Amino acid sequence: MSHLTPPTAHPVTTRLGSLAVATIGSGPPAVLWHSLFVDSTTWARLTPQLDGERRLVLIDGPHHGANTPRRRPFTLEDCVGAAVDVLDQLDITGPVDWLGNAWGGHVGVLFAAAHPQRCRTLTAIGAPIHAYSDADRRRTRLLSLLYLALGPRSVSRPLVDALLGPDARAEDPTGAAIVADAFARAERRGMYDAIRWLSLHRPDLTDVLDRLQTPTLLTTGPNDPMWTTTAARAAAGHLRTGALVILPGAGHVGPLLQAAPQVADLVTAFWRDPDGTITAHKLAHPNANTG
Repeated sequence: MSHLTPPTAHPVTTRLGSLAVATIGSGPPAVLWHSLFVDSTTWARLTPQLDGERRLVLIDGPHHGANTPRRRPFTLEDCVGAAVDVLDQLDITGPVDWLGNAWGGHVGVLFAAAHPQRCRTLTAIGAPIHAYSDADRRRTRLLSLLYLALGPRSVSRPLVDALLGPDARAEDPTGAAIVADAFARAERRGMYDAIRWLSLHRPDLTDVLDRLQTPTLLTTGPNDPMWTTTAARAAAGHLRTGALVILPGAGHVGPLLQAAPQVADLVTAFWRDPDGTITAHKLAHPNANTG
């Protein structure tokens, strides 16, 4: 499959409306839910390395991609319900491996907590567990208003810089284009509403980590100002069965596009041997996995 050719998606009816869902590969099921602001095309460099291990279920979240937006507010918990609806519609009743990026990681944490019998493992890439800071909230609110008034091109540069790091546009223009195009693909008012309802009201999920029974990997990068290694280390300390992994790549989405081979190796090893992978990362980086 070409890195630039997305798999064919089909509409699946959920409580949050019809969502575009693509399935590729074979084997036990794994759910992939992308970051806010983008869509499932950001998995393009990773899925060719994973679809031999699992039947990948790629969900375009509500108000993202080509999905028709709703005018009724929704929450992260509603997104969990929509994921359950997708699995039910696809007749997937057994446990899945959840792979989430940023927003997808947040949904995954809540999915694993609410439906432990349906979540075999959880990998949350670049998904800050703490709530938005006041400064981040002010910046996002300002940029979202600019986006609503002038369209995606007005904020494309700072968005790509935030999700992939400031060097991405020069060093990886194709990756930067994947992010910018995914952002531009969404209906403008719908994306603005999703930012208001989800990003600006992102809750602190630390107490949810305390309840997780699912083997879990949290990841961040060495220089992510919105999900520092210190904050990620503190969050990992709340996991009963889990570890923190420091991945290459800048920004929340960067690892998927800038370090796909390393991410694929991590994820496949975790899927094959969850407990062994967690133990190995705790032993290799003990200071990264203590609160």
